[in-house]
Amino acid sequence: MNDQFYLEEDEDEDESVLYAVRPNKTRIKKEIADVMAMAEEISQLSASHIAEFELPESIEQALLDAGKMGQNAARKRLLKYITAQLRLIDTQAVQEKLDRMKNRSAHGVREHHLAERWRDQLLSEAGNQQLTQFIGEYPNADIQHLRQLQRNAQKEAKEAKPPKSARLIYKYVKELISGEADES
Repeated sequence: MNDQFYLEEDEDEDESVLYAVRPNKTRIKKEIADVMAMAEEISQLSASHIAEFELPESIEQALLDAGKMGQNAARKRLLKYITAQLRLIDTQAVQEKLDRMKNRSAHGVREHHLAERWRDQLLSEAGNQQLTQFIGEYPNADIQHLRQLQRNAQKEAKEAKPPKSARLIYKYVKELISGEADES
């Protein structure tokens, strides 16, 4: 148990009294709930992502098993077991790794939406103005390549063909955006 002790000295007498301070139950319950929520999140990840946490084999296997189960009492018991095991190790490093994974995912979604917006703007009626603005923000872009893709996409749209060039514009823009983010 994590009992803490403090020493109280009586000024009138030469005696010292040692008192035990019990941990706050509410704080302990909150810590357990936080670890349980973390275990729940990790159990929903793929096996390769779970392996990245470099947890002890028994915890890793229990997390994989929990991920395969439905929402039933057996899963709750298993998550309680995982929580108890995780509390024995340093969970701060595990939580930081989980936060980095979630942040990486959110960053990818932002890049995806930005690339879609640029693609739509480049394919709009004011595509040339948008291209100039895009080149201003991403000077590493190949202007000739983008202009060719714009012309091909417009031609495909007029002829009601599949939007191959529009997809290529998206892919190229996404690569540029990702490259800029990596350099930052």
